[in-house]
Amino acid sequence: MCNLYSNRRTAAEIADLFRAINNAAGSNHGELVYPQYPGLVVAGGEVRSMTWGFPLAQRSKKTGQPLKPRPVNNARTDKLDSFMWRFSFAERRCLIPADAWAEAEGERGAMTRTWLSLPDREAFAIAGIWRDSDEWGPVYSMVMTDASEAFAAVHDRMPVLLAADDHAVWTDGSPEAAFSLCKPWRGAVTIKRTEESWSRSK
Repeated sequence: MCNLYSNRRTAAEIADLFRAINNAAGSNHGELVYPQYPGLVVAGGEVRSMTWGFPLAQRSKKTGQPLKPRPVNNARTDKLDSFMWRFSFAERRCLIPADAWAEAEGERGAMTRTWLSLPDREAFAIAGIWRDSDEWGPVYSMVMTDASEAFAAVHDRMPVLLAADDHAVWTDGSPEAAFSLCKPWRGAVTIKRTEESWSRSK
């Protein structure tokens, strides 16, 4: 599952690329986006800053007292009809601009970052869903599907990548039409293995 991606473009550049209104001017987002960090999304024709991950309430097993919520930043396609996701999928789908995403590879305790991108574009859209939350304000999650053949050597799941012609279908089409896009990417994927520690300090 994806727990790190990069977006090196400003809100103004995203607005231009996706023909959207920039409502994220001055937002505090970095090039590397981790769960519970702010990221840019395109929702309702606007570029907005939201927190990556739906908050999931937790309680201490010892005391029963509430703990800090955990961000659930990936929504599996085979779980989109569950209570946590179904209303957002039906009513609030968004585009997540990215230029690469990362997966961990290697032995436990010594995992490194492997970056994945599309060779024919500098930026692309990942399928997302969003909602408002009491804990963190607007939040979004990344929709995941089975890995393509080109990606299967890295992980068994990958983000739902959207072709430019499918952006409007994802954001504005029926749930049935949007769900038809939740499939492995059929194009080429660039795989860049690095020696960067996966657990490097954020």
